[in-house]
Amino acid sequence: MKHLLNTLYVTTQGAYLNLDGETVVVRIEKETRLRLPLHTLDGIVCFEQIACSPPLLYACAERNVTVSFMGFGGRFLARVQGPVSGNVLLRREQYRRTDDPDRAAEIARAVVAAKVANARTVLLRAAREHPDRPGAGALEQAGGELQRLLQGLDKPLSLDSVRGVEGAAGQAYFSVFDHLIVAQKGDFRFERRTRRPPLDNVNSLLSFFYVLLSHDAASALEGVGLDPAVGYLHRERPGRPGLALDLMEELRPVLADRLALSLINRQQVRASGFEPTETGAVLMDEPTRKTVLSAYQERKQEELQHPFLGERVPVGLLLHVQAMLLARFLRGDLDAYPPFFWR
Repeated sequence: MKHLLNTLYVTTQGAYLNLDGETVVVRIEKETRLRLPLHTLDGIVCFEQIACSPPLLYACAERNVTVSFMGFGGRFLARVQGPVSGNVLLRREQYRRTDDPDRAAEIARAVVAAKVANARTVLLRAAREHPDRPGAGALEQAGGELQRLLQGLDKPLSLDSVRGVEGAAGQAYFSVFDHLIVAQKGDFRFERRTRRPPLDNVNSLLSFFYVLLSHDAASALEGVGLDPAVGYLHRERPGRPGLALDLMEELRPVLADRLALSLINRQQVRASGFEPTETGAVLMDEPTRKTVLSAYQERKQEELQHPFLGERVPVGLLLHVQAMLLARFLRGDLDAYPPFFWR
């Protein structure tokens, strides 16, 4: 497991990253703005018009520092990484399971159960915190529907049935998501989930956080020797990190959704920081992205109790812990994969 979890996010357009000895240097218009020791970094994420020198990319590959490049709106473009460190037996077992529908469904069912349970916890906590608001009843009702769907995951299901439960749970959850927004209602109204592209301010914020989670999940899986592209709930598709998307599902409500809601409700982001484009997509401007990234990094430094390990774990290491537990299950060290249930 990685003991340091620092990710450098570079959003300033025209920035150039190079290597000076063992230090990453960020220059903007030939002026040095930042210097960081390379050994303290877990990854580098570059948004849009950012350039990296070849020596820096070589050094990152040698030291297992993943460099990811994101396009407009946070869309994943490419990743530079060094040789895979995992053993071949672990990956062969990963591939065998994904080819077996019943065994794939076992892992997918565990992931979806945690996702549904954590989404339910988000809704019921909000209902308790704001019992006098008009939406409290709707939140409790949706929580009841999620509980019903969760009970249906107690028994073995086919992979298609598991996906059906996930879809129904997502519909119930997002149908009341607007009630979780208690400030700036005129500027941050949520009607439905829109992905490619995000069509409003809330969806823009959610999609951006999901991109960050996907990057971190892929890095965590690579760190334990698993292939981020070959998943169980999300099947293989060129360019899609299926297993990374699986791993992040159980943590979306806890890490992404709650942080997005906090930024809106505490008015740390404003409508003026979101810009509609000619295509209808809504994108964040650079100052807002910096605010969001700073909040994400701060959240990763907090600690919470891990329900399976029974000890406090930094939020930023949750994906690495879950990747480690999944690898142990695939190796046969655990009887079942223990997903993360938020308490």
